[in-house]
Amino acid sequence: MSILSRAELRRLTKECEKWCVSIFMPTHRAGREIQQDPIRLKNLLGEAEERLLAGGLRAPEAQELLEPGEKLLVDSLFWQRQSDGLAIFLSSEVFRRYRLPFDFQELAVVADRFHIKPLLPLLSGDGRFYVLAISQNEVRLLQGTRYSVSEVDLEDVPQSLAEALRWDDPEKQLQWHTQTGAKIDGRRAAIFHGHGVASADDPKNYVLRYFHRLDEGLNQLLGDERAPLVLAGVDYLLPIYGEANTYLHLVDEGLVGNPEELSAKELHKQAWTIVHPLFLAAQKEAAARYRQLAGAGGGEASDDLKEIVPAAYYGRVEVLFVAVGVQQWGNFDPDGNRVELHQEVEARGQDLLNFAAVQTLLNGGTVYAVEPEKVPAEASIAAVFRY
Repeated sequence: MSILSRAELRRLTKECEKWCVSIFMPTHRAGREIQQDPIRLKNLLGEAEERLLAGGLRAPEAQELLEPGEKLLVDSLFWQRQSDGLAIFLSSEVFRRYRLPFDFQELAVVADRFHIKPLLPLLSGDGRFYVLAISQNEVRLLQGTRYSVSEVDLEDVPQSLAEALRWDDPEKQLQWHTQTGAKIDGRRAAIFHGHGVASADDPKNYVLRYFHRLDEGLNQLLGDERAPLVLAGVDYLLPIYGEANTYLHLVDEGLVGNPEELSAKELHKQAWTIVHPLFLAAQKEAAARYRQLAGAGGGEASDDLKEIVPAAYYGRVEVLFVAVGVQQWGNFDPDGNRVELHQEVEARGQDLLNFAAVQTLLNGGTVYAVEPEKVPAEASIAAVFRY
């Protein structure tokens, strides 16, 4: 599964200049329902083609733009490796697809920029979290939402202690086991044995070196992510990893035990009990702050879309609540700082709720994509301003 990071979001918002097709659909991990997923995509591609033609694109050009998506229809291996949802972005220069742990509603959007609002629950303040399960034999990185979990492809991240340290001395065969009775900082120590490796009095150094390399690889993978990261591992490993960690959103509480004995679903269930209270507290605090500032009437909060859109573009929005499943089409002219609202979908317009959310994220703000009734205002959008 791919990670959809803020850096990737930034690329999506910059790489499309004209005809941009965004497709979202639910998918299935197993069972007979898998057979329906290519049919669902075919229908959505058909909708996109109709809108491209209605917007003035010639048929051969529309077919060429959609061709990468059409090729997926006959890729049986692709459909056997799905998560809960699929997001596809197509233009003359871009083809990206993401298998994500989120059950999307079917949607095909054609506009002059990519439509990313359905992704906001995965990028927002309460959207997702990670579990890093560490042991001698394997490293697993899981990306979870409230309802689902998927394993992330680790790419260049060291996936075992032996792999991380093998380049130091290819002749060394490093193994470990827990020594009964011996302890480090009150915890059972790990004994390393093999050819030319350290003795039992300095096992922590080897583990710490491993974790430094793991942390480096993990930060390259996560980039500027802000999602909580929960560690899972035997008790003496967690504080050692804490010494090596540089990811800013590592959660203090970890899952203690051998993660090799737990499935992804079991790790997800245990980690959710840790992160859920954190998500709830942050969102409630943000909503209360909005109500307080909006009630004070000092201009520090607003539910006026025409005010919020330029504020988000210029980096003024600190916290944004936006309703999922709701669209408000229009245009924003940054040169004239003008917002124009449309009553209906127009080929050259855009969803301004989507635009405000994207700009808030790109400028370092926090977005809560919530059900309409959970927006703390009688509107589909509400913002707290930095200034």
